[in-house]
Amino acid sequence: MNPKQDWVEKAKKNAALEAVKHVKDGFTVGLGSGTTAAYAIEEIGKKMKREKLRVQGVPTSYQAFMLAVQHGIPVTTLEEQPILDLTIDGADQIDPELNLIKGMGGALAREKIVASASKKLIIIADENKKVKALGENNHPVPIEALPFAASFVMKRIKEMCGTPVLREGKGKVGPTITDNGNVIIDAGFGLVQKPAELERKLRSMPGIVETGLFVNMAGIAYIGKHSNVEKLTKKQAQDF
Repeated sequence: MNPKQDWVEKAKKNAALEAVKHVKDGFTVGLGSGTTAAYAIEEIGKKMKREKLRVQGVPTSYQAFMLAVQHGIPVTTLEEQPILDLTIDGADQIDPELNLIKGMGGALAREKIVASASKKLIIIADENKKVKALGENNHPVPIEALPFAASFVMKRIKEMCGTPVLREGKGKVGPTITDNGNVIIDAGFGLVQKPAELERKLRSMPGIVETGLFVNMAGIAYIGKHSNVEKLTKKQAQDF
């Protein structure tokens, strides 16, 4: 691991450590997907053993499910636990209002459902994920769509002056398929100055299951830096 990768991984883990401090005995926690959320799942498992806590997890992907099992976190479902105490998840971009772009790992629909079922969404990331506006550096907005509607959705996105690309699978021929059996379209819109408006336009399009725009959902973000962890909160966010 080169020095740059090394500090980024440490920053992610340090952010996860801060977020896991919110996990209390008896909590049901949404378990995010991706490399940063993986640190949180690992730390929850360690905290449960160390403090003898009773905690249940609702995974947002098969990856998160396997990590929960590996680290000794009992798994439950939204059918059994429709209201979660909190969700800890990563993000691909975070703006000053704590709006997010998520979904580069392909789990955006389940991540948004679990986050919406939670009393609080806590985001963990390294400082490279902070941006002044979503869409910086030509970052796309992931969109989960029904396979049947993929070409239609891509045509409509082009009509919105977006640049859609069907995400291809790695190590296999063909598109990436989500845990829900859908495809992912990565759509570039440039700088997203009005994420709520873009979210509404996309969600009104037939065939789109979910978007990677998480608007007004996160209450706290822990941002790992070279030497410390920055805590970002919305004005209305209240700590536990």
